[in-house]
Amino acid sequence: MVELLAPAGNFISLRAVLENGADAVYFGLDDYNMRANAKNFSLDDLKNVSKIAKEYGAKTYLCTNTILNEKLACSLDAKLEDISSSEIDGLILADIGLIENTVASGLEAHISVQQNVSNSYMLKTLKKLGAKRAILSRELSLDEIVEITKKSTIETEIFVHGAICMAISGRCFLSYGLYGRSANCGDCLQPCRKNWTLTYEDGDDKVVNFSDVEDESFVIAPSSDGSYRTNFFSPKDMCMIEYIPELMKSGVASFKLEGRARSPDYGAMVTGIYRQAIDSFVEDPVNYKVKDEWMEELGSVFNRGFDTNFYFNTPFETSEDNQSKYIKKDIGQVVNYYNRVNAAEIRIWDDLKIGDKIIIQGKTTGSITHTIDSMQIEGKSVSNVKKGSNVAIAIPTKVRENDFIYKLVERDVND
Repeated sequence: MVELLAPAGNFISLRAVLENGADAVYFGLDDYNMRANAKNFSLDDLKNVSKIAKEYGAKTYLCTNTILNEKLACSLDAKLEDISSSEIDGLILADIGLIENTVASGLEAHISVQQNVSNSYMLKTLKKLGAKRAILSRELSLDEIVEITKKSTIETEIFVHGAICMAISGRCFLSYGLYGRSANCGDCLQPCRKNWTLTYEDGDDKVVNFSDVEDESFVIAPSSDGSYRTNFFSPKDMCMIEYIPELMKSGVASFKLEGRARSPDYGAMVTGIYRQAIDSFVEDPVNYKVKDEWMEELGSVFNRGFDTNFYFNTPFETSEDNQSKYIKKDIGQVVNYYNRVNAAEIRIWDDLKIGDKIIIQGKTTGSITHTIDSMQIEGKSVSNVKKGSNVAIAIPTKVRENDFIYKLVERDVND
């Protein structure tokens, strides 16, 4: 059975992905991972992370996947004993120099996609060094993944959903060159996602497509100053939900979901959909079919449109911006939950009505999406409530005091 590996940027996300069926979670440690702008976890948090994951029978992998200078490498090496004592299962390493010490500390060594592992010879070398698993390069095709995995003596892992970097295995200097903020140290400001302006020194404003892919085109729009604007650096998000059968037959050990810097509801939604897809294939591989509601739900959270990256040789489109239909609006907080009647008292600072879809998030609750079907004020049923009120809502899943509440609002596609 393939492992479903989900991202956790904080304790809310951790609980959210575990509640939605993750077999394993990966997360960052301050100073040592590729998401410096995410909340991350401290060394003192790791025992609690491990304890929570064990409640779900899930494994835990700590990301230490930045390029380490001598000071950071020595610092991480000195922390391996404490990391191991927290009962974390393994480390995701970008630096193969720390494999030996990681394994000696009783931790599994997983090799990061930052190493750009692209052939079976590299996998054999990693095996000799003591690595248990390697995350394969995101530039590989599905056929190459199958061939490499068949020859491999260690586990392989692949990304199946989420944001894609324009650079090879994420090794990019654009952010550092423009802002002095290094992507290779986890501090990328993502200038590639911006709307860039194209100018032509020779005055030729014709856009030439040099690709062999006939339907490929850049998203280019004329600007008032005579130049053109484009997002040609920004690829669409990867989505492989339609190809679960092919991926399941590839022999890889783990399907990885990108998104440690994204919201808990994103993690909950994507993890839940891929859990359903994997289980559906296992239950009836012959009749596996992608459900329309899966694609609809995946499109409801932040995304840049979907693509298959390099799995079938060449990504076919660039991304303009967020393609989701909804935005989250902070509208309230949980005051109390009444177990006897399965109802939550909430304080709201925005209007709310029957039929509204809300997201409730908290460290223990995780992330729950719920459509309002019953509300009461002082024991009387109401169909809508004005901001500034306390209202009771029927909700079957237990939530907790001080949990955050967001309302899903349809996004103006012209924004």
